[in-house]
Amino acid sequence: MHSEYGYNKFLGAWIPLRLPSSSLVISVLLVLCSTITSTTFGYDGSMINGLNILPSYINYFSLTPATTGLNTASLWIGGCIAGLTYGKITDAIGRRPALFWAAICTLVAVILQTAAQNVAMFVVARIILGFGTSASGLTGPAYLAETLPLHWRGWGLGVFNDFYYVGGLIAAGITFGTSSMSSTWAWRIPSLIQGIFSILCIVILPFIPESPRWLLFRGRKDEAHLVLAQTYSNGNLDDKVVLAQLKEIEDTFEHEKNAGETLSVMQIFRTRTARKRVLLAVSAAVFSTIAGNVIASYYLGSMLTNAGISSTTKQLQINIILNAFCLVCSIFGTYYIDRWGRKMTAVISTTLLTVFLFLVGALTKVFGNSNNTSGVYATVAMIFLFQGAYSIGWTPVLYLYPPEVLNYPIRANGMGVFQFFLNGAALLIVFTMPVSLASIGWKTYMINGAWDILMLFAILYYWIETKGRTLEEIDELIEGKKHSDVPDLEKIIKGEGMLSVESEFREKENLDSEH
Repeated sequence: MHSEYGYNKFLGAWIPLRLPSSSLVISVLLVLCSTITSTTFGYDGSMINGLNILPSYINYFSLTPATTGLNTASLWIGGCIAGLTYGKITDAIGRRPALFWAAICTLVAVILQTAAQNVAMFVVARIILGFGTSASGLTGPAYLAETLPLHWRGWGLGVFNDFYYVGGLIAAGITFGTSSMSSTWAWRIPSLIQGIFSILCIVILPFIPESPRWLLFRGRKDEAHLVLAQTYSNGNLDDKVVLAQLKEIEDTFEHEKNAGETLSVMQIFRTRTARKRVLLAVSAAVFSTIAGNVIASYYLGSMLTNAGISSTTKQLQINIILNAFCLVCSIFGTYYIDRWGRKMTAVISTTLLTVFLFLVGALTKVFGNSNNTSGVYATVAMIFLFQGAYSIGWTPVLYLYPPEVLNYPIRANGMGVFQFFLNGAALLIVFTMPVSLASIGWKTYMINGAWDILMLFAILYYWIETKGRTLEEIDELIEGKKHSDVPDLEKIIKGEGMLSVESEFREKENLDSEH
């Protein structure tokens, strides 16, 4: 273990820094620390899904369809606030301290939610919880995209959101286990356990480095060089891949600064290419939310009741099995995302989930609340296939694509806009869904499926493919030009163009030292 660089007090010197010597270990810890966000979020979704089935929770708060929607959807009010504010904080204090404070915020919210005495207190706690989880959701993907080596980025950011179902599976098991309690601890215990994930994030932070791009942007080149070596080559500063990546980032930052690009919020609107980048990121946020998975993620009980399964025990058991199934599907999609590409993965996922959502609607209409057992279980099977199709593509793509298409000057604030639209769309859908399911039932799925078709055409027409490229090389796809003469990193890793990289880097180092 070693720690070769430090921070000034404002930027996190109080967070210990003891880095492992292995690049593989550092990459794994980076992913684990950042995935705490999606684990907490997945836990929350599954927990609320389970609570919305529990009579002790419903009766304690005397819930109606409107207050059920408010209790559930208030999470995204805080998320919208984080989206508008936390990007600037992340740029100012660094990715690592920003994750720490987001975790602290989440812990405070968990305590308040567990102790809630009425709907108002529960809603306030969930607003704070939404702020904390979305602050982490803004910082974590940017941090991973900037710090993980190229060959780990697809897997790392894909797994980032796969852990949603790890949290979901844990919550489903806990809510099932506490469902037999008659006291309020039936829902307070699941709420309290939610804080464990934020504690794990804080525990891991001393063993992972700051983003090398964040360091380099602030002129801390030696520290950025060291972090790249620690993540790519077990600390070897002279590794050709490390030198190439450092020069590529340096050249790109120099171009961006010469072009007058800043870290201000207005930068995301200043140029046509910046607006295109943000629009691509926002499209992932909106499309993933309106696809229809929100219904099964938060109101599975209503879906199953409409399908003909009203037993609380059966609904909770199905919730456990569904989360396990979705976890397997998301890992499968993550495994293939660097082969299929981000765009094609989203296309495959959207096509399949649209078909299955229409089938859920049709089967619910024909067999809902009927005595036809085969028809009822066919409906449940379609719900599983729909959620599986969503998990294969949208689960890994959601937090992988946006930080890839956003360049450094707008990455943190752009992820803030991403979180704002993600939470805003979720707030609208989650708040209105109980009313829609109660009022028009199966027609809800048909309406949702119709806009999924439009979403599919938008992806086919507008999205770009980012696989196999560093964050700086993606500039060429969006701006039509790469801002460094270093060969693409994937070619260097394969042994092409290696001799020129080291000599160019050393020549630049000598010129810098002369000045």
